[in-house]
Amino acid sequence: MAEHIPLELPDAPKLSHNITYFARALRKAGLPIGPGRVIDAIRAVEAAGFTRKEDFYWTLHACFVSKPEHRAVFAQVFRLYWRDPRYLEHMMAMMLPAVRGVQEERTAQSAEKRAAEALLDGVERDAPDVAQEEGGSEIEVDASLTMSAEERLRTLDFEQMSTDEVARAKRMLARLALPVKPIPSRRGKADALGRQADWRRTLRAAMRQGGDIRALARKSPRPRWPNLVVICDISGSMSQYSRMVLHFLHAVANQKGAGWAKVHGFTFGTRLTNITRHLATRDVDAALRAAGSEAQDWEGGTRIGACLHDFNRDWSRRVMGQGAVVLLITDGLDRGTPEMLAKEMERLHLSSRRLIWLNPLLRWEGFAPKAQGIRTMLPHVDSFRAGHSISTLEELAEAISRPDDVGEKARLLAAVGE
Repeated sequence: MAEHIPLELPDAPKLSHNITYFARALRKAGLPIGPGRVIDAIRAVEAAGFTRKEDFYWTLHACFVSKPEHRAVFAQVFRLYWRDPRYLEHMMAMMLPAVRGVQEERTAQSAEKRAAEALLDGVERDAPDVAQEEGGSEIEVDASLTMSAEERLRTLDFEQMSTDEVARAKRMLARLALPVKPIPSRRGKADALGRQADWRRTLRAAMRQGGDIRALARKSPRPRWPNLVVICDISGSMSQYSRMVLHFLHAVANQKGAGWAKVHGFTFGTRLTNITRHLATRDVDAALRAAGSEAQDWEGGTRIGACLHDFNRDWSRRVMGQGAVVLLITDGLDRGTPEMLAKEMERLHLSSRRLIWLNPLLRWEGFAPKAQGIRTMLPHVDSFRAGHSISTLEELAEAISRPDDVGEKARLLAAVGE
């Protein structure tokens, strides 16, 4: 429950206008609010009165919140809009590019940034005044060969992004999709134009008509959708990349109509952690905050072989029994024994429909598989691709349904042979 402070009303309050603008901010933050709810909220406040702050909060809460995942967003927008003006100033400062070495007064809670962006949507921030000497000449800039801001952000390395660029990149990742083609199954469905004869349905119809077969029922294979299993490295060398990939994974897990039967998420560093239930939370800030609190080995060491052994032993049969596609996100810098890593990678490969390895080290043009862990893992994957920018994740979305896609695997295996 949100904390409240006494509300100071102006001499000529316009409560209906304020509630309308408050509802508009909630809609921008993701809550499905239409004009009907705004009218109901105004009438409810008129009926309940404006004398007690708790009554006012819960009256608006009852009118605008319809799902549990909307509570955090409503609470933060309410705090920003109806409570503390300095709170809004703090959120405005937090949305600006951060200066290294200067830490924020407090860390942002779940849905705070979404609430601030919703309230500050369309607000123009004044640029700092620059002293201009008298008689200064105009400066002309040739921007004919420059890239657009969005195109530059799409190809920028996650580790090279500023705070503001990371925030914009997360919004772009939330719009990405990861479609997959269905898998033909042995089960069939009724289809008048199907190529297979449905003898069971045909005989049942004949039994109802005295044993005469008057029409031949047909069927076609019923499509089924595979599971998506993501195993993400959250060690120190992968920290920034794993945060962005988990934002992308959250968007895929909560996107309807993408084709996946279910999305399972696991993180590993020195131990394996199942974060699937946290991905079901609609609010991305709350989901990743809960996942980070459960994964105690964030930014620690790397034990790929041991963690894959735990996955193959405890989770493989539960989540990979329907022809799952596996995304393995790691740089391959393992501290364990190569024999154990090779054995667990082979078992993971045999259990999955496709095993795709995303490695941010592929961002370097002169990358070569010199590390022992990378050379051990490479033969046991179907595709080896980069995963350091938005554009590489877009390419993954295009290649995940192509069974013939191998990425950079063939080239690097040839380099290992040489």
